[in-house]
Amino acid sequence: MNAGSIRSVALVTSCALVLSGCAGLTPGENAAVFGGLSGVAAGGIARAAGMSSAESFATGAAVGAVVAVTTYIIAKHQATERQRQVAERRARAAYQRMMADRAADDAREARSTSRRSTASSKPKARAKKKAPRYIAVDTEKDQRTSPKAKKSVMIWDTQSQEIVGNNVYDVESTPAVGSTAKFETYSAQYVGGGS
Repeated sequence: MNAGSIRSVALVTSCALVLSGCAGLTPGENAAVFGGLSGVAAGGIARAAGMSSAESFATGAAVGAVVAVTTYIIAKHQATERQRQVAERRARAAYQRMMADRAADDAREARSTSRRSTASSKPKARAKKKAPRYIAVDTEKDQRTSPKAKKSVMIWDTQSQEIVGNNVYDVESTPAVGSTAKFETYSAQYVGGGS
């Protein structure tokens, strides 16, 4: 047997052992395992494509995080009218607070820039923060909510100012408030209850 065949058999055997060991894991533990494996694979592909070690590591870490966050969803169902109302109210409040915080940050930066421009001839340019396109907001649980769900979440579009679709995503564990998570095809910034 040549070295390439031995490596291939070893890789397949290792993957089979890892996957069989994941059978009793919670969704969060599975997210860590598969996110890590996906990150390693993406980093390896990026390195093979000619990226530097640092670039391939960053690529792998980003892919691993997206895969891990994507697996938080344990169930999906159609929203009731009450769930839509609660999610919409919370999303609007969170978005208004987000915009007020951004305006305050911009005002502080403008004051800081004007002080720097009087002290030096070259004011520093700063990229303006964009609002996320989608935010994920908690809504009420109902009788259809999975017993394992910690939260029920809906997606809100910041551009159209309305709930996207009519889906409620039951999640066993939520991402950190302010972080971006993948809910099916939507990458949304998680805002929690909007308060």
